Amino acid sequence: MKKPFTSTIAHFADLLMDAVCMVDPQGRFVFVSAAGERIFGYTQQEMIGMEMIDLVAPADRERTLAAARSIMDGHPNSRFENRYIRKDGQIVHIMWSARWSEADQLRVAVARDITANKRTDAMQAALYAISEAAHASDDLPALFQRIHQIIGALLPAPVFGVALCGEHDQSLQFAYHASTSGALPPQPLAHLLGEEVLRSGLPVLVTPATLPLLSPALQAAAGLETDCWIGAPLATSHDLIGVLLLQSGGEQSRTGYTDQDQDLLMFVSKQVATAIHRKQLHTRLRHMAQHDELTQLPNRRLFHDRLVMALARAQRHKDQLSLLFIDLNKFKQINDHYGHASGDLLLREVAQRLKRCVREADTVARLGGDEFVIILEEVLVSGDALHIKEKIHQALAAPVLLADGRSLSITASIGVAHYPEHGADVQQLLRHADQSMYKNKLQTEHAE
Repeated sequence: MKKPFTSTIAHFADLLMDAVCMVDPQGRFVFVSAAGERIFGYTQQEMIGMEMIDLVAPADRERTLAAARSIMDGHPNSRFENRYIRKDGQIVHIMWSARWSEADQLRVAVARDITANKRTDAMQAALYAISEAAHASDDLPALFQRIHQIIGALLPAPVFGVALCGEHDQSLQFAYHASTSGALPPQPLAHLLGEEVLRSGLPVLVTPATLPLLSPALQAAAGLETDCWIGAPLATSHDLIGVLLLQSGGEQSRTGYTDQDQDLLMFVSKQVATAIHRKQLHTRLRHMAQHDELTQLPNRRLFHDRLVMALARAQRHKDQLSLLFIDLNKFKQINDHYGHASGDLLLREVAQRLKRCVREADTVARLGGDEFVIILEEVLVSGDALHIKEKIHQALAAPVLLADGRSLSITASIGVAHYPEHGADVQQLLRHADQSMYKNKLQTEHAE
């Protein structure tokens, strides 16, 4: 006896790489070809009778039901995409070609697994987005926040961390550690995982399945955790600069990260490392361009920019502002007598003492040679600047210990200008402060 025609169709359908599915009006599977097990993870027998919508990812259910109703109304759909949850809990992306068979009262559809294509597209988009972020972000914290968003679109990343190596050693410091709702202090396991990744230079996956393979310290720390983790090295072509960390949460805690997730993070981490390295280099170059090499204080260019902005703020808020112009007395003689190395040490010490005399928000800058300037913002009365001036004299009076054990003392001539009393623009204030300093220096020289 010949096989029924439907059995023959089913036999040939089992040869296809795509899955052929038939769903009744109530939304239950009545037939699934052999490829269904490869795509969905369930056997053909398990899927028969299951409700289609129960396998659809929750976020896609509403539009999937709308598409099903449209198909049953006689509107075939050949490129509908949604996400299904496999038996193992993983997400699979499906492209459907479906139509309604009025005679059989069935939705007949062909399911193609496009997860690999989606992942490739997402990875390429992520690489492009990371490269763009490296150029668009103003600083490293902004870059890390953007990278958190980019990786979160690829992998579940409820908690994301970036730990970077120190400039002078390999100690890890967390430069960013946050959940989707804000900054978080790193857990002890985050530190241990980061150190293990840095030591080995290899990614580390922390799940219940990998726990026996981890170091005793990691096992002890991870044994108290319910979440899963991935740590990936941040490696440039020249060096290992840090570690990327992902911590699962919510739904992901039940299924954990996979080897495929680890491979994906490793792929992305190379681009992230390049972006971070480029931003670090840019930050260093900008710092060098705006700061004095000897004292690390803002240089003349940065000082001028800050004075312009400070003056604009004072004008806008009708505040007072003071400018102190400082010139060290007899510095040339110190250089000639003690040598330039001692002179440099003195300048560095003066810079630190000046910074300790003012607030964090104030600006201390070196114009060059032995000339320093200070911008005091939000000055309530002119006497505040005079108090700072006296404080500076006292700070500089303490002897400076030289490398050879000798000590020397230094004094300074200080001129003060107040906005708006002594000028309404940058040049007027600078000129008044300079002239005031020069008068002070002449008085000091005459007194001696």
